[in-house]
Amino acid sequence: MANYPQLDNASGVWNLREVYDAVMGGYWPNAGARALFAGGVSTPSSPASMKTTDFITMSTEGNATNFGDLTGVRKDPGGLGSFTRSIFGGDYPQSTNIDYFTTNTLGNAADFGDLTITTGESTGASNSVRGLFLGGYGGSPAGNFNNIQYLTMASTGNAIDFGDLTSVRAVAGGFASPTRAVLGGGITPSEVNTIDFVTIATTGNATDFGDLADARRALCGMSSSTRGVFAGGLSAPATYHAEVEFVTIASQGNAIDYGDLTLGRTQLAGTSNSVRGICAGGKTTNPSGPARNEIDFFIIASGGNASDFGDLTSTRQQVTGSSQAHGGLNDGYMGTRPLPFNEAGGDRALTMGNSDSSYQSLIDFYAISSTGNANRFGNLTRILAYGSICASKTRAIMLGGDNASITGTNEIQYVEFSTEGNAADFGDLTAATFVAGGMANNTRGVRYGGATPSATNVMDYITMATTGNATDFGNASGSYSNASAASSNIRGVAWGNGSGESNHIDYITLSTIGNASDFGNLAAARSKGASLSSSVRAIFGGGQVAPASPGLTNTMEYVTIATTGNASDFGDLLGAASYVGSGSNSVRGTFHGGGTPSYSNVIQYVTIDTTGNATDFGDLTAGYQSSSSPASNGHGGLVGG
Repeated sequence: MANYPQLDNASGVWNLREVYDAVMGGYWPNAGARALFAGGVSTPSSPASMKTTDFITMSTEGNATNFGDLTGVRKDPGGLGSFTRSIFGGDYPQSTNIDYFTTNTLGNAADFGDLTITTGESTGASNSVRGLFLGGYGGSPAGNFNNIQYLTMASTGNAIDFGDLTSVRAVAGGFASPTRAVLGGGITPSEVNTIDFVTIATTGNATDFGDLADARRALCGMSSSTRGVFAGGLSAPATYHAEVEFVTIASQGNAIDYGDLTLGRTQLAGTSNSVRGICAGGKTTNPSGPARNEIDFFIIASGGNASDFGDLTSTRQQVTGSSQAHGGLNDGYMGTRPLPFNEAGGDRALTMGNSDSSYQSLIDFYAISSTGNANRFGNLTRILAYGSICASKTRAIMLGGDNASITGTNEIQYVEFSTEGNAADFGDLTAATFVAGGMANNTRGVRYGGATPSATNVMDYITMATTGNATDFGNASGSYSNASAASSNIRGVAWGNGSGESNHIDYITLSTIGNASDFGNLAAARSKGASLSSSVRAIFGGGQVAPASPGLTNTMEYVTIATTGNASDFGDLLGAASYVGSGSNSVRGTFHGGGTPSYSNVIQYVTIDTTGNATDFGDLTAGYQSSSSPASNGHGGLVGG
């Protein structure tokens, strides 16, 4: 038999057979994933809420250990988990507070932001990007409600309205796969057996999924990437459920019984590592208690009666769980299977330095792999438009821009993709420039041409991980303004106009300082379009084909970056537009905004390695004309380096 790495030593080469054996045998190196249990009440007769937070390692058994404290006392908050954060929002009877812990580091919680309404008894569910709080009790006057709120877990900030459940609901059970969030049971104010679901990456109202076997409230939920489980709960007048039921998340239908907890209880916490379902705390009688400290576990894929795991640090009811390995996280790989390999590592696109009918400093963002509307990210250091964009896996950097006087600026500013907020100063270009092209790999960003306000052939470069002034890179093959560019990790390709529109395509080797070389030609002369790329292809979209009206095009063309030659037809955008923005990950490219000639807020997408017309994605927060180079942390220049 193979000699496998131990849990504290994951070095070495693993083949797929060894990985499978390690997973099924329970000794995969990432099996140390944690679950946190936060807040609660010790007994109903001593109703003071707690801020205590415990943790366990889900692949083992044993008693919980103290992790730290919430920022304040809480009971019945909603719980969410990403790979790195455990997030708890709300409090019964009602609060707007959202707290978060860094799951791998013991310590107290920090403030995340606020819910959209005062909330208690809501249900949390998440995938690896977005967390949802579904239903709850609150508002003014207080009552059960049907609101769904969401947040981006890697950032901090206030929750945003998502849509509505099929009915008002509080103290329900919930869980998620990477695509769906599912909510079951609850009170309306009487107990219900209804199960709802939503698609996490979009926004909108919930859809009916099916029914639980019994109407019940204050139950818990947990999941693998394919199967969701509801456990425990209370039915009027005083039936304490031990039943465990499951649904297949990707389908719809009624829940199916497949086991029991060690004892019937309600107001308990549920979570999972995608293999094990884990339930903790709760109470067994109403209204006088007692609260419980038991932790149960069972195998999600097979069912059966639960076994004893250990105990919480104290008896608790109205306690909430969160996990860094539940079924909503990247197909549940954390803690059960190796994470899928995504070398570029990013899925976020930004608009930066946009212009509507008046110049703006606004920055929007959206997730490229989903569909839906953009959200506000922050602001530039001041009002600018038409800067060139370079992006690494961690930063989006805007080079220059038009300050509305059509003279340009030499300012460079940047934001961190993972932290929503305002831009900061990076340094200066060698000259004030706007409407340039931008290209980048993991290390270096390059500004291609631009206007000063006359067209220039100068290229500057920056080292993306540092701050400081730009350095001369070389010269483009001609003087090009209104340029657009994209890249692989090795090459950057660019096109734009010199005097009038141009069909010329240049390329550079990003790691080597020097002048650009001829790549080939577009099918027709144009400018003011957008570019995006995977590691193999660059796509050029939209633009102006002549200065006179109508003058705009919806054409998309593509090239294979590693070769040279003329561009080929790809398909059409949803409409003709110039000054279009763009983003991409390794699979999908997006185009956003543009002048049609009015200011558009449309986001559209294509699959890069195919050909075909663009599809509607959603909307920006306003109609913008935009910088025309990819501002995303997963574009083709970030693969392979």
